[in-house]
Amino acid sequence: FTQARIEIFKPGDIKTNFNDVAGCDEAKFELKEVIDFLKHPERYRRLGGKMPKGVLLTGFPGCGKTLLAKATAGEAGVPFITLNGSDFMEIFVGVGAARIRDLFEQAKKNIPCIVFIDEIDGLGKKRTAGPGSNDEKDQTLNQFLSKMDGFGDNTGLIVIGATNRPDLLDPAFKRPGRFDRIIMVDKPDIKGRIEILKVHTKNIPIKSEMKENIIKTIAERTPGFSGADLAAVTNEAAMLAARNNKEHISLEELDAAIMRVLAGAEQKSKILSPKEKNMVAHHEAGHAVAGFFLQKESYVHKISIVRTGHGALGFTLSLPIEDKYLNTQDDIKNAVKSLLGGRAAEELLLKEISSGAENDLERATILALRYVKRLGMDKKMGLRSFGVSRENYLGDNFTVDEGYSEETAKQIDQSVNSLLNNCYEETKEAIVEHKEEIKIIVQKLLEKEVLEKEEIKQILTSC
Repeated sequence: FTQARIEIFKPGDIKTNFNDVAGCDEAKFELKEVIDFLKHPERYRRLGGKMPKGVLLTGFPGCGKTLLAKATAGEAGVPFITLNGSDFMEIFVGVGAARIRDLFEQAKKNIPCIVFIDEIDGLGKKRTAGPGSNDEKDQTLNQFLSKMDGFGDNTGLIVIGATNRPDLLDPAFKRPGRFDRIIMVDKPDIKGRIEILKVHTKNIPIKSEMKENIIKTIAERTPGFSGADLAAVTNEAAMLAARNNKEHISLEELDAAIMRVLAGAEQKSKILSPKEKNMVAHHEAGHAVAGFFLQKESYVHKISIVRTGHGALGFTLSLPIEDKYLNTQDDIKNAVKSLLGGRAAEELLLKEISSGAENDLERATILALRYVKRLGMDKKMGLRSFGVSRENYLGDNFTVDEGYSEETAKQIDQSVNSLLNNCYEETKEAIVEHKEEIKIIVQKLLEKEVLEKEEIKQILTSC
């Protein structure tokens, strides 16, 4: 019962290597040094170098952290011991600490080796005092920290942890000497997406003369997708092609697979009433017009008034023209305006509003709150950041502006409301200016239910 629930892979059992991992070249480069350390330790020892004890992989879910750890073991050709952070948690006192001791005993028998702990935040959460503290969990963490300090440098034992919540980890857990390297595994850019799609389409029948162009097109249409999302797209495309008895996968199946991943399967059997269908068409046309004319850093890729598996009665898909890592004031305001386009079209052209804008209003409010409270972009509120959790330079957890006065809260509310109202007024102006385009889009949607990028662009540029 006190034994660690580990799975041990011997050298050669893992066939995964760095050729199977794409879209994270910086992470692979840092891990290659760890592999070189395991293979040629003397090269580093003679210069006084010490092997890192731990490597922490952080990043969004589905970006390849677990795959990277497996590939590292496959490249190094050493035993790979794997378990989950939650495997140490039990209701019985002392069991977690005993499993930590057993883990390191097992690892020492297989040196040189890699110990991989997935979802390591289950083990390494910040210790707390007073109400809400968990002595058993804290003792388990203390035992782990002691063992990380206990094994010497250059022993050939490396601990790799993976988490998408590094903010939950105890500061003592992340310090150098325990986890010497913290590697961010981020969502891939367009170049990374192309490389990932090449890996996932290696064994998928796509006509060879079209394959390169198709992969590039899909990469351009999937900004913000993780490696797992792209794997889901290629798998969905393969199933769609098989369902239609096709010999090859085309751009049509891959495009449909993107929509399935984003919005869920179409539910054409659930038919809207003519009034509801007309309202949804106006709502989505409003989004399209606001997005096209106001949110100019993106383009409208698709409009649909077919109900989807995610509960939406319709959707307008706008994709960024290029990958962006920073947003200006205008970017955020334009995104808010695009979200409010559906409600504005309902109010101005149908003279009534529906509940269809609920999710749009939630997202617009979140953007406005971030604009005012977190980014210091509102002139009235200034540069102060409100209610933000931080760690100070000593590593102690504390909260900046844990509370602020009622007067300040009123000012924040006023600023958020003002931002949303101003954006809404500008959106309504755009809807009035381009109401003819909206009427044409609505007519086309009621006839065809789905409009693609080229047809949308032709309507919005010809009027």
